[in-house]
Parts: sequence; structure tokens; C-alpha cells
Amino acid sequence: MTLHRLEPLLNPASIAVVGASGNAARIGGMPLAHLTKFGFRGAIYPINPKYEEVFGLRCWPDLESLPAAPDLVVLALAAAEVTPMLKRCQARGVRAVIVYAAGFAEAGEAGAALQAELEAFVATTDMVVAGPNAMGFANLNTQAHTNFASVFNTAPMQQGPGRVSLLTQSGNVCAAVYAIARRLGVDFSHFINTGNEACVDFAQYLEYLAQDDATEVGIGYIEELRDGPRFMEAAAEFVRRDKLLILYKAGETEKGSEAVRSHTSALAGDQQIYQAAFRQLNIIQSHDFAQMAQLAHLAGYRHRSAGKRVAIITISGALGAILADKFIGQGLDVPTLPQPLQDQLRAGIPDYGMVSNPVDVTGNVVNDPGFVRTAMDALATSDAIDAIVVYAPGYMLDRMADDLCAVAEAHGRLIVAIDTGAAKTREQLRAGGVPVFEDIGVAVSALSPFLLWQQRRKHNPWLQVRSQPAPARAALAGRADEHTTKRYLAEFGVQPVAEAVARTADEAAAVAERLGFPVVLKVLSADIAHKTEAGGVRLRLGNAQDVRKAFDEVMASARAYAPTAQIDGALLQKMEAGQAELILGATRDPVFGMTLTVGLGGVLTELYKDVSHRVLPVDEAMARDMLGELKAFPLLTGYRGRPLGDVEAACRAIAGFSRAVLALQEQADEVEVNPLLVKEQGQGVRALDALVLAS
Repeated sequence: MTLHRLEPLLNPASIAVVGASGNAARIGGMPLAHLTKFGFRGAIYPINPKYEEVFGLRCWPDLESLPAAPDLVVLALAAAEVTPMLKRCQARGVRAVIVYAAGFAEAGEAGAALQAELEAFVATTDMVVAGPNAMGFANLNTQAHTNFASVFNTAPMQQGPGRVSLLTQSGNVCAAVYAIARRLGVDFSHFINTGNEACVDFAQYLEYLAQDDATEVGIGYIEELRDGPRFMEAAAEFVRRDKLLILYKAGETEKGSEAVRSHTSALAGDQQIYQAAFRQLNIIQSHDFAQMAQLAHLAGYRHRSAGKRVAIITISGALGAILADKFIGQGLDVPTLPQPLQDQLRAGIPDYGMVSNPVDVTGNVVNDPGFVRTAMDALATSDAIDAIVVYAPGYMLDRMADDLCAVAEAHGRLIVAIDTGAAKTREQLRAGGVPVFEDIGVAVSALSPFLLWQQRRKHNPWLQVRSQPAPARAALAGRADEHTTKRYLAEFGVQPVAEAVARTADEAAAVAERLGFPVVLKVLSADIAHKTEAGGVRLRLGNAQDVRKAFDEVMASARAYAPTAQIDGALLQKMEAGQAELILGATRDPVFGMTLTVGLGGVLTELYKDVSHRVLPVDEAMARDMLGELKAFPLLTGYRGRPLGDVEAACRAIAGFSRAVLALQEQADEVEVNPLLVKEQGQGVRALDALVLAS
């Protein structure tokens, strides 16, 4: 649907420019200069009653005079003139419009009113309107330039069709990344910047690119997403079609970091949730423009068999060690090579050269350059590695170039060269299937995320979990106090500690006798989220007298803390011991919906912030990955002789918690278990406290 709807905007057969100019330096002249210079083969209609001809083209006095309705109209007009012209475009049968003008929502109250008027009108039409405040687009495969970007006059001109599409929420970023990538020889299909997104947002453009046969790689810059579900579905389509998506998310500050009413709100920051969603959708998250361009360049080699196991070949032991450290630090593996392979390499490498990985061929390779082919063939056919990184000075790389290209072609294995010198064969290597980097840091920065993407592209468990039927809709009976919440979660396998409710001090003492001492006593109220802050918790009560006293104290303290709260008595629990305490927290992210935070639990949660995030749903395998990301995870795996924790039970509880949260649908904005006590292996887990905050 989006592909068809945006087709006249991104792949127009005819283009009109309202506000046309014969001056290539003006925004009304530059798109016409580009269209004529780069050879757009469709109809071009400049419109301006001041001129009879611009750039050798007939200039029309108005839209109504055109011999046919163009697919796309570019408006190089002032903000106040835009909506009246849009009405004329609709009347003329125009299918798509780009609005250059600034002065809309970004320009205060008056501008916001202009944008509201524009949006209201467009909503009554079938037109697709891009912008306002947009630099315009380019389809580089048809040379349909609808932009006023001067970068097309300065960047190396593209000679053939491209397979990389650039989509940004900033015109300047779009131009900057394009310029860097073109210097690396990256060929583009689309150049898109979204402007104010009054009528078409980032997710809709991404949806188009996911379906576009001319797009194999997407590069994007995001400031904020307006339609998270649509974005996720578009990114999932990139995965399904084996397309690479590289995104830069601006905004390192955690806008969502202020605690509202639960610990989870303090932990699930804006940037962390974006990072989690990107990982789950196998999106490479970039952190600078040069890295984005380098990744786009590497993407041209993604057909090469590759994964995260790297073999490093150098003529310097020091450089091998440095590269190994850097790659491992970025999450790649530098595995020890199998002994038979080491024996093959040792046949041409002196005893003082390493053969285990990194492989130090030493300066002796100068005396036997033919050994390079032998060594590379052996590595490229080994099942023990996925990619080969070769570091050599320029003169040596020149000697190796023919062999490297031959091995890359023969075996389809990704081979990468790092040349900090001035090899004359760089272009030969790139053309022969061997990407070349000029700096170690740049190479590691680009190769590491690219190879991890290659590893994950083989299998995306989250998309499989996401495609499963959603849990049946459920509801919490009555008011969602702690006891009610835990009974609800128990239906999904999140087992609570033994507990019971008491309405009076004497009843509390009787309940404690039945549960067995020592016990915990807590105020029970759906209106008091944090009972400790209200003085509403007493621990390790060892006899009936202590329980009665604690009941009276807790009731008085809670009423003083929250005079208007409805207090339903006290909740008594059997004191439990275990290996570790976790927090399970779900909160509604404004972009991605319900998200999960798992971390070190208890009262120190916010201090340590030892947490892992995911967008729901989560299954047991994903829960295991989340636990493995915690610094405190060794507490569950026998750290310093401690008993093993029941990790499997914790994973089942996390997966059950995920189902429970999703079953609530729109009823709750936050659900939390804090702490979830993980007992010794085989003894399960217990929810000691739970909280639901209704929508």
C-alpha cells in the first residue's frame, strides 16, 4: 500500500516546480539545474509567470496551464502561500507535492497554525505531501531530482544505478552522509529527508524502502519516531527481505529517566529502549556519519559468507595483538585456529611467527610471496572462521592484491584489507571483492557491527516470537493492589511467596501464626505504590506481639503518608531467602509500546542500574539472554562457591510476566515485580512484591 502511495513522490515520471527560477543558486532553480544536468528523462514543468524559459525549458505561467497533471509538484514558495497552492494542486489532479518552505511547526505559534491548516486540508485529499521544511528528494536511478541540495554539485557523480537508500530527519545530515559515502564509492538509489513530517513520517518512507526492489541497504538518521508500530513492522520487513538497515538515533540524554511512580520508569530510558529495539530488529546502530558511510560501503560485500569469527593476518605481532583486542572488545571472536590449519600455516611461517590467530606471517613473506595464496586459501576454506582481516603496509598489499582478489572470488569468503600506507591497488582490491580501510580504528568501528549483523541475519528469534498469537485478553479483578496483582501474575506462572491479608492486628497475628515465623508485614493499598517510603513495611517479625505492634504502626504511618489513600489492611508474607533478587518491570514506551526491564532487584535497583531491556514479547530463550547481560548474573551461576540459582525458573517467570503484561492490553501503563526472589536451583522463584499502574 505504501509503495503504491509514495511512488509518485519518490519515483515520479513528471515533475513541476512552482516558483521556478533560472538561477541555479536559488531553491527554485537548483532542482531544475539538477534535473537538466543529470539527465532526468521525464517531463519537466517550470512554473513562474515571470519567465518564458529557464534552463532551456519552457516556463509555464501557472499550474492550470500545463498540458497534463504532473506526478509531482515541488513548491518553492513562502509558507503562507503553500496551502492555497495545495488546493490548486488537488484541483489539477496532482498526486504528490514536496513543500520546501520553513516557517511552520518549527516557527512558533503562527507557524504551528499554518502547519495545522496544511495538515487539515491534506487529510481531506488523496495527495501525498512531503515536508514542509524539507530539502527535497532524489531518485538517483532515474535522476529525478526534486531537491535544492548543493551536495550534488560537489560530491563525486554517480555513474550507474545504486542500491543504497538514505533517509533522514534532517536535510543537512542527509547531504553530509551522502557526501562522505560517495567519496567511498557508495552508489545510492534514494536521497530522502523528511522535513516536519506533517503528512508523511519516517516510518512510512521506511516502509516504502523495505518494499522497494531498488533498495538493498537503508541508512537513516532519527530524532524521534512518530509511529513506532509502523516503524517496527517496516524494520521487520527489512529483516525478512535480508536487507541491511543502519540507523543513527540522536539524543543521548535519557528523557524518560525521571522516576514517576515505579522503579522501572527510572530505568527504562528513551535511548536504552531504542537500543534494545534496534538489537531485536537487527538494525545496526551507528554513532557518527563516517561510520554510517563505511557501513554502507561494507554492505556492498554482504553477499560474502561472514560471521563474527575473525582470522587476523599481519606481518607484525604487535598489530595482530592490537586488532585482536579491539575486535574482541567489540563483541567479535578471534578463535584459536584448529591444529591441522596451524600446521599448514607453519609450513611457510618461521617458528617465531604466530599461527594460532592472530597469524603473524612475519617479514619472511617478502622472500616467499607465493605463500600468501596458500595461506589465504587455507583460511578461506576453514569452517573455523567467518571472515579474514589482513593488515599490511601499502607496498606489501600491492604484492598481495592479485592473490587476495583471487581467493575472494574463488571462495566467497569476506576478506578485508587494512592499509595505513599508500597501496596503489586499493581500487583493484575493492573491485575484486576486498574492501580496504585506511585506519585501524575506522576498520574496527565498521567491521564489528557489520560482522555481528552478518551473524544475526541467519536467525531472528524475536520476529518469530512476535509473530505468535498474542495472549488472550485478561483483566485484573477489583482494585490492583499488591495481593490482587500477584494472584493475577500467578495465572501466568509467576509464583508469589506464601501470603495472606489481615484487616486487624489480631487477625494479622493469627495469619502470622499460620504462615510461620518470621514474617513480613506490609500495608495493603492500591494507592500506595512504594510502601517503604510510606513507612508501610516491617521485616523479620518473630512473634505475635511484634506482629500486632507492627500492624498498628504501619497503619498509622501509611495514613499519615497518604491521608486520602484507601487502605485495605495488611499483607503478611512468609520470610524467604534465596540467591539473588531481580526486578521485572514493564512500562509503556511512547514509541515502541510495552517494554521489559530485567535487572538487579530490591532497594538498590536504581543505584546500580544493572539492567537489560527488550521490547515485548519475550520468551524463555530471550529471558536467558537478558539475564546473561547483567553484571550480577554470576550471583546465579555459582560465583565464589555460592549455590547455583534457579535460572531456568527465572526465565520461565520472565516469559510468563511478558505474557501477563501483554494480556492486560491497554489496561496498564506499568507492571512490576520487585523483587523476584531467585532461590537455589530446583527451588523456583517467588514474587515478593508486585505493582500495576492502570492506564
